[in-house]
Amino acid sequence: MNDRIKSKLKTLPSKSGVYVMKNSDGTVIYVGKAKSLKNRVSQYFRSSPKPSKVQAMVDNIDDFEYFITVSERDALALESNLIKKYQPYYNILLKDGKAFPYIALNMNDPFPKLQIVRRIGKAGWKYFGPYFAGLNAAEIVKTANSAFGLRTCNLKITETSKAKRECLNYSLGLCCAPCTKRVSKEQYGERVKKVINFLSGNDDEIEKILTQKMLTASENENFESAITYRERLKMVGKLKQRVVANLPKDIDKDVFAYVTDGLNGVITSMVIRGGKILGVMNYPVSDASLEENQTLFNFLVQYYENMLVPEEIIVSHHLEDAELLLSTFNRSVRLTSQPHGVNLTLLKMAKENASEYLEKHIEKSKIKYANTFGALEKLKGALLLPKLPVRMECYDISHISGTNKVASMVVFINGEAAKSQYRKFKIKHVKGSNDFASLKEALSRRLARLQEGTSESFKSAPDLLIIDGGKGQLSSCQEVLKEFGMDIPMISLAKRIEEVFVPERSEPILLRPGSAELKLLQRIRDEAHRFAITFHRQVRTKEQTYSELEGIKGLGKKKIDTLLNAFGTIEELKKASVDELRILPGIHEALAHEIKKYFEQ
Repeated sequence: MNDRIKSKLKTLPSKSGVYVMKNSDGTVIYVGKAKSLKNRVSQYFRSSPKPSKVQAMVDNIDDFEYFITVSERDALALESNLIKKYQPYYNILLKDGKAFPYIALNMNDPFPKLQIVRRIGKAGWKYFGPYFAGLNAAEIVKTANSAFGLRTCNLKITETSKAKRECLNYSLGLCCAPCTKRVSKEQYGERVKKVINFLSGNDDEIEKILTQKMLTASENENFESAITYRERLKMVGKLKQRVVANLPKDIDKDVFAYVTDGLNGVITSMVIRGGKILGVMNYPVSDASLEENQTLFNFLVQYYENMLVPEEIIVSHHLEDAELLLSTFNRSVRLTSQPHGVNLTLLKMAKENASEYLEKHIEKSKIKYANTFGALEKLKGALLLPKLPVRMECYDISHISGTNKVASMVVFINGEAAKSQYRKFKIKHVKGSNDFASLKEALSRRLARLQEGTSESFKSAPDLLIIDGGKGQLSSCQEVLKEFGMDIPMISLAKRIEEVFVPERSEPILLRPGSAELKLLQRIRDEAHRFAITFHRQVRTKEQTYSELEGIKGLGKKKIDTLLNAFGTIEELKKASVDELRILPGIHEALAHEIKKYFEQ
C-alpha cells in the first residue's frame, strides 16, 4: 500500500457510494458499491487473510477514487454504469450477446402472433422463456402454430379489415386465417389462450391435437405432413422430459449456485418454467468481492437486466442486500436462501453442475488469462507502451481494384473481441486503389468522432491503434494523429514475417513466434481483415442486387429494402409466390405479379 492510498483511506466518508480501483497505468480494474465507503474500501487494505483472487486484485491497486451517492439504490445504478463503461478485469462481465430468446405475444394486438425476441419489458406483452440448452424457440413456435393455427404474417388485422384471400398457410392448415374473417376475434382469442396454456407448461392438449393431425394426414396418405407432425410431437416429448417431479406445472423459478476455490469461481443458473427445467447455464466469474454472497449479488444484478424475473429465486448464499436486489424488480419475488424439499433438491443439482464445471474450467481459465490479460502485460513491455492496452483498435481496408472501398474498425477489450463496438466505414473521398489514403480517411473520421465526443459509438479512446500493413501504412496514419494533435500509441503489423513497426524506429520489432502477445496481435489483425472483407462483400452484393431490382417497374429504394429484408437474397426472392410478395408493406397485388413476371422471363 503506497502513501497515496494511506492518505485517501483516512479521509473516506462513512456514506454510501461507489469506489473505483486503478492499477499503476491508471486502468480501472475493479468497481464496487458500499453502504459505507470507509468500512468497505479499508477492508481491502487490511492485513487479514483474503481470497486469492481478491489478493491478486489488491496487489495491482495503485490508486482509487470514490463517488458519494444519496442512496444504495443510486450506488447500484452508478456501479452498473461504470462497469459497462470501463469493463474492469476483476468485475463480473455478462456479455449483451448472451441474451437468450423468449417467445412473446403482443396482447395489445387483437390478433396476436407468436414472435421470438431477445429484449423484454414492453407493456401488454406476454413472454415465455428463456429457451436454451437444447430447446429451440423457433421449433417451439412452429409446434404451437401447427396445433393451434395462429397467424404468422405481418398484416395489420383489425375487426373491420378483410384481406382479399387467404395465404398458403391456411391451405396447409397452419393458420386459421383471421385476415379473411374465417375466425372471429373471440374464436382467435380462444386459440391464443390454448397457446398460452401450452407455453405455461401444459402439454396434454397440444399432444392430443398433433397426434390426431398426424394420424389424419397418414390416413389421407399425406405422408410429408404426417412426418412434420411427428417431428412436432418429438419437440413436445422433449419438453415433457424436462418436467421436475413433485413440482406443480404452473411454477416458475430460477436457481443459482456459486462454487469457488478461492481463485476461480462458477455460478450455475437453472431456469424452471411451467414446472420444467428449460435449461442450465454455467458462468465462470472472477469477481473480486470480499464475500461470496456479494459476488452472487453482483451477478444477479447484471443477470436480470434483460431476463424475465420469476416468482421465486433460490440462491446458495444468504444475500445481505436482498431487499436492494428485490427493489430493482418490477414484480413481487420470493428470495430463498435456505430451501427445503424439492427446492433443496434443485439447489443441490445446481451446485453439482457448478462443481463439475469448475474442475474443467480451471485449466481453461489459466489459458484464457495467458492469452488475454497476460498477453496485454507482455505486449506493454515488448512495445514499451505507456499503459496497458486495455482497448485496442485495428483498421483494415478491402476493395477490388479500387471499387466499393470499405474500412473496418475492430475493437478488443481486455484481450477479447468486443464485437458490439466494431465499426465499418464506406470510403467516400478516395479515388482508385489507394490503401494509404483510404486508411487515413477511416482513421480521420474515427478520431473526429472521438474529438467531438457526441457519438456514443466512438466516445472511448483507444490505448493502442493497430494498422494492418507495413511501415508505409504506419507513417501515413501517424500524419492523421498529428493533424488531430492526439498522442495515442500506434503500431502496424506486416504479414510477411509478422513484423511490428513502431513510430520513429527504422527497424521492426520481432515478437517471439508463437508467443501470447504475438498471437493476440494476429487475432485482432485477422479479425479486422475478416470484418473488412465481409462488409465489402455485403456492399458489392447489395449494389449488384439493387442494380437488378431497379429494372422492375414500380420498385423504388424503399420497396427494394422491404423485399431484401423479407427474403434476404435475390435467389430467395425468385422463389417467392405472388401471395408471399403481396402481404409485404407497399407491395400491392399488381406489383407482386410484375415482380414474379420479371423473374420468370
